[in-house]
Amino acid sequence: MRISFIGAGRVAHHLAAVLSQQHQIVQIYSRTLAHAQTLAQQTGATAISKMMELHPDIDLVIIAVSDQAIASVIAELHQQLPEVLVVHTSGSTDIEILTQVHARAGVFYPLQTFSLDREIAWVETPLFVEAKSEQDLALLTELAHQLSHRVYSYSSAQRLSLHLAAVFACNFSNYCYDMAKQIVDAQQVDFSLLYPLIVETANKAVQHDPKQMQTGPAMRGDQNILNMHQQMLDDAQREDLKEIYHLMSQQIFQSHHPQSQ
Repeated sequence: MRISFIGAGRVAHHLAAVLSQQHQIVQIYSRTLAHAQTLAQQTGATAISKMMELHPDIDLVIIAVSDQAIASVIAELHQQLPEVLVVHTSGSTDIEILTQVHARAGVFYPLQTFSLDREIAWVETPLFVEAKSEQDLALLTELAHQLSHRVYSYSSAQRLSLHLAAVFACNFSNYCYDMAKQIVDAQQVDFSLLYPLIVETANKAVQHDPKQMQTGPAMRGDQNILNMHQQMLDDAQREDLKEIYHLMSQQIFQSHHPQSQ
C-alpha cells in the first residue's frame, strides 16, 4: 500500500516505522517541517508542511495528531483527497468525527503506550479497527494482521471504554510509581528496590483478577498503619500525596468491605 501520515509525533513515529517494512510511506505531513523531515528520513518518505502538497495517488492516510486537532484535519483532508481512505489512531475519538465529513473513513487504534526511545512489540499489541464500509474494514483488518496477532473490530463506544481503562492502568499507575519515587528520594532510598514488587504486581494483574490480588493495609482495614502513613505525609508537608493516599485507601477498603458502607 501507499500510505501517508498526518502528524510526526510518537504514534506516527512507531507506526510509520513498522509499516514501512512492508508498505511505501509516501509523505509525512507536519506543520513543523523539521519534525516531518526527521520521520521521513527514517521511513523513506517525503516531508511536507502544507496539506495542498499531499500526493493524490495513495491508498491510505493515517491521522496521528492530538484528539482536538482531528476535526480540523479531516475537514482540510477531505478538500484535498475526497476519495482516499482516511483513518485516525485515537482511542477516545468517535469515528463520526471523520464520517460526518469524509465518506471513506475508519479507525486504526493501537492500544499501547508510546515513547520515542522504546521499541514496540507490535505482534502482541492489540489493534482495533473500525470503518464505515465493509470493504474498508476488510482492508484495515488485513493491514492490522500484518502487524499484530491481536486484531479486533470494536465500535467507538467499546474503544472509548478501553481508552478510559488504559488511563487507569497506564497513566495513573505510572504516576503512582512517580509518587513512590518522590517518597523514597526524599529519604535517599534507592527506588530500584521497588522494581521486583512493581513487576510482580503487574504480573499478578495480568494473570488473575486484579481485585482478588489486592493486598495492603487499606484492603485489611489496618487503621493504625493508615494513620501512620498519613502522619508521615503530614510531617513531610506532602498534602497532595496525603489526599491521594486517603482517597485510594478509602476506595480499596470500601471495595473489599462493602458491608461497612
